[in-house]
Amino acid sequence: MASRVPQHAPSRAGPISQRRVNTMLAAIPLATLGLSAHTATVQTNQKEPQSMSANAFVYTELQASVSFEDVPWEKLNSAIAAQPGFIDKTWFSGLGNNSVGGLYGFTSVEDALHYCTDFFPALARDFGVAQTTRVFENQATAEASAAMDAPHFGGQVTTEPGAFVYTEVQVAVPFEKAPWRDRNPVLRTQKGLLSKIWLSGHNTNTLGGVDAFDTVENALDFAINEFPKTAAAMNAAFYTRVFDARVTEDASRGLNSPYYL
Repeated sequence: MASRVPQHAPSRAGPISQRRVNTMLAAIPLATLGLSAHTATVQTNQKEPQSMSANAFVYTELQASVSFEDVPWEKLNSAIAAQPGFIDKTWFSGLGNNSVGGLYGFTSVEDALHYCTDFFPALARDFGVAQTTRVFENQATAEASAAMDAPHFGGQVTTEPGAFVYTEVQVAVPFEKAPWRDRNPVLRTQKGLLSKIWLSGHNTNTLGGVDAFDTVENALDFAINEFPKTAAAMNAAFYTRVFDARVTEDASRGLNSPYYL
């Protein structure tokens, strides 16, 4: 990694190489994850039907550059699945920078906040890297997301995604006032768009989403060329990320991601 990241002790702060990050990821202590040696061997490789609906989403991203093939996702999946209120996770691997994160469904905002304030910061601390988390409430956005075939809200998956785009606009707009009914028909004309989850920030009312695309090329076109026009029309700063959906498919299936057939 080119940038400096904090060590466990501030007095020994210094650069951590990508090889060092890879080693730290591979050597996650079971105690940190709250697992016994027996539990850690359990893998959820089979997609299970969802019996609970997600009332909150969590977005995470670690400031580390790690090829996804080096991420010990089997071990992490067991730990994540044991978290209170967890329903599913779609793993994210940053296109071009190999950041590691994902989109999670939780049964409640309280469970989502617990994950973001307890488990995930401990994980980032153990890796020695900075991190990003966001919590989004789902009730207000359910209708808008269902209208865009979001699989978390009943949308049928007929084509598996090749890429995901995460967006967030720096505005504070309660979702009931968001112009999603005008926006959805425009989004449906976007080349390669398969589905969209609308996101409304907990305590912030930021607007954003997770858009599934058929190819990385179409995802990049949306993130680089099209979405900036939307943010400019809102006169607002914005945040976009593009993730390769193929390299994380097995890991996502292991945590019941609804995006895969």
